[in-house]
Amino acid sequence: MILKASQRSGATALADHLMNSRDNDHIDVLETRGFMAEDLHGAFTEAYAISKATRCRQFLFSLSLNPPQDHVASEDQFLDAAERIEDQLGLNGQPRAIVIHEKEGRRHAHVVWSRIDGDALKAINLPHFKNKLRDMSKELFLDHGWELPKGLQSYGAKSPLNFTLAEWQQAKRTGIDPREIKQLFQSAWERSDSQVGFKNALEERGYFLAQGDRRGFVALDVDGNVYSVPKWAGIETKEVKARFGSPESLPSVAETRADLNRKVTQQMRGYIEEIKSNQAQAREPLSAEHRVMKAEHRRERQKLKEGQAKRWHEETKARSAKLNKGLRGLFDRLTGTAKLTRSKNEREAYRCAKRDQAQRDRLVIAQIKERKKLQKRMQKLREDQKKDRHIMMRNVIASLRRLRDPDQLQRDRQRRRTRGLSR
Repeated sequence: MILKASQRSGATALADHLMNSRDNDHIDVLETRGFMAEDLHGAFTEAYAISKATRCRQFLFSLSLNPPQDHVASEDQFLDAAERIEDQLGLNGQPRAIVIHEKEGRRHAHVVWSRIDGDALKAINLPHFKNKLRDMSKELFLDHGWELPKGLQSYGAKSPLNFTLAEWQQAKRTGIDPREIKQLFQSAWERSDSQVGFKNALEERGYFLAQGDRRGFVALDVDGNVYSVPKWAGIETKEVKARFGSPESLPSVAETRADLNRKVTQQMRGYIEEIKSNQAQAREPLSAEHRVMKAEHRRERQKLKEGQAKRWHEETKARSAKLNKGLRGLFDRLTGTAKLTRSKNEREAYRCAKRDQAQRDRLVIAQIKERKKLQKRMQKLREDQKKDRHIMMRNVIASLRRLRDPDQLQRDRQRRRTRGLSR
């Protein structure tokens, strides 16, 4: 499993994120251990309250467990991974919550521990936890017989999927995959040995270099969104300054945004909105099918949950009835019969719990198999729409260049005539 973790605060925000049913098909709180509350908001609030007796601000340790794309992990596998990780990090016995998410036909889990030792009233130190999790991730892949990803085969090669939360959220707001944006900036950086070359390379893809408010290098897209060049190119700020020098010759963010607003005509904005609208309409049938499937899957899981709860109640009642009361119960306690009966009840209860867990896993695997079929169709549509966006962006760039240079339109027409492409 790919393991990503951080020390953090923000109990309410984290609970809201983990229980976000809008972005996840299914959410299952598998465990809340060591807390008085049984819900995430209450549990994390408890951790926050205890942390106030210490100087610790990042009182939570949040970890995501992501199995390979072609594998559906069971509840036992997530629990086993959580146990091994807390042993490795020294979080044994600490209050923890485990939440399982399903999204786009994939199943992953989040584990959140309280870092506060309730007896000593101090935070548990987690030195070098990233290196330890890297080693544990490789161990889990090998134990389960999964093919090692490149990022674990060689620690020197950082995975291109390691985005910060801020990068991901900004890319989601613009409706473009963050991997696409990051690769674009990295490609422009590799191709350029000067500020002018980098500026031209970005403009070919619809991003425009400017001077940031803190005298750094930033880029704006055609909607005026700002991107930090070092962050999105994956380099140090000092490397940018060493190659490009000072950004003082570049226009400011405000000037660049105003220039873009003047040059991107209302007609072109209408074209962009039309493309977005058409793509949204094309996605709607699949989105509607997804909503129906998600609702049906949730009903099936709720039905199973209620059925298992009812059966558990009846089985518990039946086991309780095996213990005699009154004088006969007293006689059983004196002879040891009651102790044997309780021991037998405990073993039976354990077997019933494992039976219910296996039943839940079977339902989840069947549903994910159905969901993946829909996801393949959705992915195909996304790929096609991505190509359409690239065509749209080339049109926008051509229009901006023509606005900057009125003679560009005539030169474009002449070039097409030369190539025999004029109509």
